[in-house]
Amino acid sequence: ILGLQDSASPLMEQLIFFHDHALLILVMITVLVGYLMFMLFFNNYVNRFLLHGQLIEMIWTILPAIILLFIALPSLRLLYFLDEINEPSVTLKSIGHQWYWSYEYSDFNNIEFDSYMIPTNQLSTDGFRLLDVDNRIVLPMNSQIRILVTAADVIHSWTIPALGVKVDGTPGRLNQTNFFINRPGLFYGQCSEICGANHSFMPIVIESVPVNYFIKWI
Repeated sequence: ILGLQDSASPLMEQLIFFHDHALLILVMITVLVGYLMFMLFFNNYVNRFLLHGQLIEMIWTILPAIILLFIALPSLRLLYFLDEINEPSVTLKSIGHQWYWSYEYSDFNNIEFDSYMIPTNQLSTDGFRLLDVDNRIVLPMNSQIRILVTAADVIHSWTIPALGVKVDGTPGRLNQTNFFINRPGLFYGQCSEICGANHSFMPIVIESVPVNYFIKWI
């Protein structure tokens, strides 16, 4: 598959825009350098008056610096967006274990459950192998969600590509981030750390539902 997944959050939209922006700059640089290298094949390397080239040296020093600014400034802006914590409607705590996740909805009478990957031999016909879990996370759409991530044993990483979320879960630390799901659906992710031997993918499934369905589920 070429490109990224369709975004399901405003932050992922911005990440895709930045990816396309950086890729366009890379294509422009590649075309320019490729053209110059191609033209060298037709150059006889003879110039009676060439002793130094201060102008071209200034150009090839200043131009890359300007190009880097065009990449760095949008990147910094996005970095601050990703770290910005808004007023959350729901707080979800995720604890990484070997090899499953535990979840706690501390806002709602401490709802707690474990989420294990469904083995291939128990998978239903419409399930995704190595991605489906027995207990999905249910979250309301169009609401600000805060997630707190930690781990009970080794470093894990809670990652959902469609939402642009990747948070490391470290034993003894509590990391947080926020996201906003702008459409209903199922969103799949996995632990993106190499947590040790026999790592069995540790999949994550978020079920995004309208707020009234979420309240009924709670």
